[in-house]
Order: sequence, then structure tokens, then C-alpha cells
Amino acid sequence: MAEFVDQVVLYIKAGNGGNGCASVHREKFKPLGGPDGGNGGRGGDVILEVDANTSTLLDYHHRPHRKASNGKQGSGSNRDGATGEDVVLKVPNGTVVKDAKTGEVLIDLVGAGTRYVVGQGGHGGLGNAALASAKRKAPGFALLGEEGDEREVVLELKTVADAALVGYPNAGKSSLIAALSAARPKIADYPFTTLVPNLGVVTAGETVFTVADVPGLIPGASEGRGLGHEFLRHVERCSTIVHVIDCATIEPGRDPLTDFSVIEAELAAYGELDDRPRLAVLNKVDVPEARELADMVRPMLEERNLKVFEISAATHEGLRELSFAVAEMVAAARAAKPVEEPTRLVIRPKQYGDAGFAVKRINDTTFQVTGEKPERWIRQTDFSNDEAVGYLSDRLERLGIEKALSEAGAKEGAEVVIGSMEGGYLFDWQPTLDAGATQGPRGSDDRLWMAEGARDEGQADD
Repeated sequence: MAEFVDQVVLYIKAGNGGNGCASVHREKFKPLGGPDGGNGGRGGDVILEVDANTSTLLDYHHRPHRKASNGKQGSGSNRDGATGEDVVLKVPNGTVVKDAKTGEVLIDLVGAGTRYVVGQGGHGGLGNAALASAKRKAPGFALLGEEGDEREVVLELKTVADAALVGYPNAGKSSLIAALSAARPKIADYPFTTLVPNLGVVTAGETVFTVADVPGLIPGASEGRGLGHEFLRHVERCSTIVHVIDCATIEPGRDPLTDFSVIEAELAAYGELDDRPRLAVLNKVDVPEARELADMVRPMLEERNLKVFEISAATHEGLRELSFAVAEMVAAARAAKPVEEPTRLVIRPKQYGDAGFAVKRINDTTFQVTGEKPERWIRQTDFSNDEAVGYLSDRLERLGIEKALSEAGAKEGAEVVIGSMEGGYLFDWQPTLDAGATQGPRGSDDRLWMAEGARDEGQADD
């Protein structure tokens, strides 16, 4: 069974808003006490929150579908429905959230307690008490609750560390991180001992930094070979790269310079790491042959403008000098990093004269209306109630949609789609001369240009 997962696809569904209630107050001697239907409750949100005690996305690998609860329906006596309960999903520090369909990065979650609403619950529908007005004193309808967001996102963990230990499998990275810090990774004398990145905290003088033991890389790792392709992303956040080179290897075709060149080629192929400062560590010099080889190749690496350290993770030789050198590079990277200003909420009012919708002419007989308000109003309307349909007609006319359709060339009987052409609501347009309070008896308001299918089925599909 996997114990570490750093990339998952998460399917989330926020809660739907509750429907509003259409109710009339009744009590003795007051048979028509006025509308008293309550509003529907808001649907619950799906929230991602960084938790310092969470280090893997394993839980979402086993249970990728998460759903928040729906809001409750309103009821009589002006009682609003209960709000749906939010679902808070704990994620590790350094989790990147992407849209699964487009690949767009939605947010980079860094810092314990950071939150992001990945799925917003639907608004509850208004009850008839809230819909009452001077012209419509006793509405016989209520608005429907809106559906909550439903989406598919990718969670990708990128380890938050200051320095990354990179190198061939069995180069001694696990032993080195265990010697430098209190981390206790699995250590054995065979390749690919490390199957997950390990983090350790190192103190060198006044500088405290974190170091990541990145699983072994091999030629072709950036193209998907071995384990490197899965974990190269964990190097991205590190400000310093430490090459751990095995000077005691007996594998044919291997030597320190070749190993260094191969790992550098894989880092270059992965991209975005050329600007990171590097240093080289010649490991296992407690072996006599390894020390001789390290003495031989050290000048060659220094010619490439690298700081080189000869160490032994087994005997701790050279570790103090190495830790202070890494601390110096990390401190320099931190000092060069621009100061992060506190996040400010920028409110940009809509441009003066913005109608809030757009009318597009598809052909001579078909027109499309898009906009947040008309699309939301359509979703809130109960098409089985003609009075609710008349109320929708009032709202759309006041917004200016009828006038805009006329100016766009729409004639009586034209097909009007509100929303997307694939999943929007289709109507036959019947222009009106006046829109105001309900005209005629309740249930007989036929001012809205409705498609027959919408009237027969009660509500068109979104």
C-alpha cells in the first residue's frame, strides 16, 4: 500500500442552495395574514486548508470524491432553511491546485492555515416573504436554490524546502540527511531505498534551514524513467541544489564527473532550475579508494565554479563545514528574495454604463444572451409556476434585455438562448409592451417567451 502520494485528481461538489418557501400566514380571525415563506439556506463550501501535520495526499488518493451538504429549504412563519455544512480538506504545505481540464494554476497553498474555497456553495432561493413588494403584495411563488460548484481539480505537492539533495540512487543522500538533522529515513545498501522525499531541519549557527532528500535520479528521469520524474517537482521550491556524488561506487561506466553531468542534464531537461546555486559533495571518503578519487576530481569540479566538499556521512567528516556553506547560500537566497507585501483585496467597480449582459446574434432567427444576472435568475426560476415566470419576465425587462434584443434585430417568435449554446435555456421570444406587476389572475401570466419543453418539463436543464 502506498504511503506517500504527491499528486491526485480531486472531484468536488459544493452544496446546493435550499429552495425558498411560498407560504401564507394563517391564524384564527386572520385567514390571509400575508406571505411568510422563509429563504432557503446556502449550500456548504468545499475548502482546502494547509495543515502543518499533513504531509501527503494519500487520503484523497483513496477517496477522490468530496461533497459538501446542501442548504435546507425555507419554511413558513418566516423560518429560513439551515446553511449547509462546509467540508474542510486538509492538505500539506506547498500544495498547488490546478484546473484538471485546462491545467490553469488556481492557487499555490503555502503557509499553515492558508485557505482556498475550491467549490462555492449555491445561494439559497428567496421565499415569498422576501419577494413581496408594493405591486406584488402576496407572491404565490418562491425562488429555487442555486446549484453548488462542481469541478475537477489536480492537487500537486511540491515540497517546501531550502536545499535539495540530488544524486544517483544509493549515493548516500539518506545517510547525509540523517547525519545533518534529526530525520530518520530508510537506509539500506541497494538502489531506490528512498521512495518518498524526506525533510530534515538543520541548524548552522544562527541559520535554520530545511533540506530535502529527493529520491534517486537516473538518466532519462525527466522523460519518465525511474523515480526521478515523479519527484523532480520537489526541487522547484528549493533555493540551493546540493549534488551528492558517490565516490565509492563500483558500477561500470560510473565516475563522479559523469554522475554530476548526468544529473545536471536531467535538471536542465526538467527546466526552471538553471538559476539555482549549486555545490558538490564528494561522499564516502571514509573508504580509502574513494578519498583518492575525490582528491583527483575535486579540482575538475572547482573549475566549473562549484564549491566542493569531501565528506563522510558515516563518520560525519566534513559535515560541519558543509552545513555552514549551505546555510550561507540559503541565507543569501532569502536576502535576495523580494519582500512579500500583505495581500490586499482590490475592488474594481463595474464600468459606468455596463449593462451586465450581452446579446449576440447567432443567425437571423437565433440570439444568445449571456451574463451573470440573467443566467442566475433563470436557474432560480420555477417554470412550473406561471407567476414565477412572470416575475422573471419583469426582471429581464428591467435589466434591458428586451430592448437589447429588439436593437439586435430579434422579431417575434425568434429563438433566444440564455446561457451557453450547448446547455442554456431556449425560449421563443414574445416581446411585451409593458412589464410590471402580475397581469391577470395568478397562474395566467403568459408574458414570458417560453419554449414548450420548458413549460412541459417544469424547468429546462442547465
